[in-house]
Amino acid sequence: MNLVFVGCEYAGKSTLAAEVMKWAEKTLGGTSHFHDHFSVPSSELTPEAQASLLTLHPQALEMLQRYMIEYHISEAFYRNPDHNLMGLVIEEAVYAPLYYGYGGKDSGAPFRSPEGQRTEMARRTEEKMLQRAPDTVLVLFKAASAVIAKRMKENPHTHQIVQEQDIEYVLKRFEAEFEASLIQKRIVIDTTSATVAETLAEFVEKYEPYHTNADLLRIRKHRAAQRD
Repeated sequence: MNLVFVGCEYAGKSTLAAEVMKWAEKTLGGTSHFHDHFSVPSSELTPEAQASLLTLHPQALEMLQRYMIEYHISEAFYRNPDHNLMGLVIEEAVYAPLYYGYGGKDSGAPFRSPEGQRTEMARRTEEKMLQRAPDTVLVLFKAASAVIAKRMKENPHTHQIVQEQDIEYVLKRFEAEFEASLIQKRIVIDTTSATVAETLAEFVEKYEPYHTNADLLRIRKHRAAQRD
């Protein structure tokens, strides 16, 4: 499995990623965890490290993010049958010009510039990814803006990125980057009214045509082991 989950904060990516890993354990015997290091600050950091990261100058943050993205698409990761990613460069293209202070049309770009350097970087990155893993599947998560706003209020993140007044804009930007992506194996999941179980069932159904040879081999082996 080579999955890339993208979409607006609160659209359900992390929730489904956890369910996909449980499903893969039952179906394939397991899969790679989702590398979820690309939002600023990463939730995987300690509270002290998160606070420190938020103080970085945009130029230093840009350098760190560029390193993180390039590192996570290196050939070493793709030697394994599975490499699952959360957000990665499409998220960077959406959030960096709007919230991180860099990545617009040029170094002097307006803070809210919707296109530019990070969008160009997204396409270059996807080209490298497809050279290393042509079976990569891009999954867009979305939900109605009112539902996103409701989830924000009911379950606020410690370091929330998306601001309520930006929800419509951010949803449109993710749609635009998804449409512009070079990755053509695609799934769209709308979590507006679906339960977690329904969302997982939808993913499993839509992913079936994209099973890699490695997936199919492991499914057969896993079924055979369960029969023994």
